[in-house]
Formats: sequence, structure tokens, C-alpha cells
Amino acid sequence: MSDADIVFQSYGRSCNNIVFFEDFYDIFIGKSHDIREIFKNTNMEAQRALLRSGILWLVMHSRGMSDTKIRALGKSHSRTEMNINPMYYSLWQDALMETLARHDPQFSPELEATWRRTLKPSIDMIKSMY
Repeated sequence: MSDADIVFQSYGRSCNNIVFFEDFYDIFIGKSHDIREIFKNTNMEAQRALLRSGILWLVMHSRGMSDTKIRALGKSHSRTEMNINPMYYSLWQDALMETLARHDPQFSPELEATWRRTLKPSIDMIKSMY
């Protein structure tokens, strides 16, 4: 089974409960005052729905989907639009790994490494568009 398939299955085990996305933002927002500021006036229900789609796009890109959605994320997060500094992506990934560890009963250090390796090309593309 490919890394992308392993990650896809892990995401499937994790994301079926809305609490996954609530936990993610609790963890992510707790990582930095700057991140709290970014989300202070955000409709978090809508943001959680965007996160659900965004993670799926990252995973699907790793499974061979075109990079159209990833490029759209890169553009929307660039300095000319939302101005999301690339330094926040490591905190975002850390928050995702912590959330997966809570919600995927099969989560392990090996699975974490697989997730990080699988998402890296997409995240690097988004960061490069800053």
C-alpha cells in the first residue's frame, strides 16, 4: 500500500467526527498568540468545513489529483491575499499530528512520519506561493 493510501485511510478513521476539527483548532490556536490573532474574528464552523476540504485536497494531491486545488490554497494564503506566513505551516502540521494522535486509534510514530512525508510536496507548493 502506498504512503498516500495509508494517509487516506488514517484520515478516514479520524475525520468522521466533527470533534476532530474542533480539537485541531483548539490545538492549533493554542500554539501561538499570532495564530490566535489570525482566527479571532473567524467563523469557526465555516473554518472547520474548509479544513475538512483542505486536508482532503492535500491527501488527494498526494494520490495523483491535479495541483489545481493546492495552487488555489497557495494563492489564497499568499502575502497578497490572507498573508499567512509560511512559518505557521510547521505549527499547522504539528497540530494536525497531535489531533490525529487523539483520533486515529492506529496512529504511531511511523504513521506520523508517513503523514509528514506525504503532505510535504503540497505544503511546500503552498509555501512557495507566499
